[in-house]
Amino acid sequence: MTRINTNVPALTAIHQLTANNKSLTTSLERLSSGLRINRGADDPAGLIASESLRSEIRGISTAISNSERAINVISTADAALGEVSKLLLELKGLTVQTANDGGLSDDEIEANQQQVDSLLVAIDRIANSTQFNGKKLLNGQLRYTINGQDTANLPRLQVFGARVPDNGTLNVDVAVTQSAQTAQLNINFGGSTGFQAGGTLSAGNGITLEIRGSLGTTLLSFASGTAASDIAQAVQNTAQLTGVSATASATGLAFNSTRFGSSEFVSVRAINGTFAVNAGDQGDNEDRGRDAQVFVNGQAASVKGLTASIRTAGLDLVTELSQTFGTTAGSTDTFSITGGGANFQIGPNVNADGRVSIGIESITTANLGTVQDGFLSSLGTGGSAELVSPENLPAAERIVSAAISQISTLSGRLGGFQANQVETNLNSLRVALENVTASESAIRDTDYSAEVANLTRAQILLQSTTQTLGIANQIPQSVLSLLG
Repeated sequence: MTRINTNVPALTAIHQLTANNKSLTTSLERLSSGLRINRGADDPAGLIASESLRSEIRGISTAISNSERAINVISTADAALGEVSKLLLELKGLTVQTANDGGLSDDEIEANQQQVDSLLVAIDRIANSTQFNGKKLLNGQLRYTINGQDTANLPRLQVFGARVPDNGTLNVDVAVTQSAQTAQLNINFGGSTGFQAGGTLSAGNGITLEIRGSLGTTLLSFASGTAASDIAQAVQNTAQLTGVSATASATGLAFNSTRFGSSEFVSVRAINGTFAVNAGDQGDNEDRGRDAQVFVNGQAASVKGLTASIRTAGLDLVTELSQTFGTTAGSTDTFSITGGGANFQIGPNVNADGRVSIGIESITTANLGTVQDGFLSSLGTGGSAELVSPENLPAAERIVSAAISQISTLSGRLGGFQANQVETNLNSLRVALENVTASESAIRDTDYSAEVANLTRAQILLQSTTQTLGIANQIPQSVLSLLG
């Protein structure tokens, strides 16, 4: 080489030295940060994919945290319901014990009533004080907001779940297509029925009747000549024991169950004498009631007497029908759900699919019970079902039983919500987090085994290139031999 102004071998060595130095720097950066992609220039397409996966990871991680918080909320409410259930069982025992008035003194009955008052206060205290992070759980704060409920038709309405559109309403239409009926048996005056045309038992026709209903059985005896109105009054007096009432008219006598539905029945059979009732749907001496047939938003509801319930993906509710509404085929009513409920964001994206909700009704003593029998608060001193009055005890027992059923139902729904919606979703999210994180790691994280090999290669190349540059810088000195 006889030109010295431009040292081309040195330029070539410098170019390679710069490239090798950059490769070494990149390897050192990746090994020290643990990331293969530290800036967009490292892998533009990989960076875009990695950021998208990171966004998904953050959403999944937050959804897992939300799901765990939801489980904590539900568990808190469920624990309180367990305590209320224990108190209701105490009420049940006191009610049954008080019915044993033959073995109790007035002071003991009064003491039982005082204990009932104390238990009612305890139930209300739990309902009003159970909270999570300052939010009341069992006082009705987490119930759904309902507009347009006609209490004359739907006196009691409980919504446990509803998919309400964002900033919208869910309209609910309740239609009765078949009326509810009580069980009923009739006997007409005159002929061979055992009654004279005037409405008294025929001469010489003393009778003993077996009256059976859903609550029990009793025997009633009547002498010949007894008026139908007196028989009806005697049956009425035992209605709390049998669940059968009776009314007399100008043409006959009617026996009815005191409640509606297919679980109710009336059986009237003459043990002695002649008392020929018209045949019912269960044979000569027995008839059963009928449940109402109800459609909610066009879907058939499950109905027991005058209580209808429906449980679908978008709506879960229980409602009591008034007697007039439930016994009138063709009657309809509409209300709307505008929001409310306990809403939990358990999905990684804020949309309807990622959000679940449940309505938690108030469990105060003014809300536990039924419209027909009354509510738990009526068991308190001065209430319509206080225990110090023996005639109130059957109704009191039914109220307590209804309250026990309502608490257990609410607890079961909360448990089902936790187990079937939140926990299954949580398991799915954890699997998704594992897989998405692995995918993001494969794109963005450093593969140390490969990068250490790259580092070793870059170190060797850098050292060799540095030595090569030194040699290239010495080449122009050979020109000096021409000048000597």
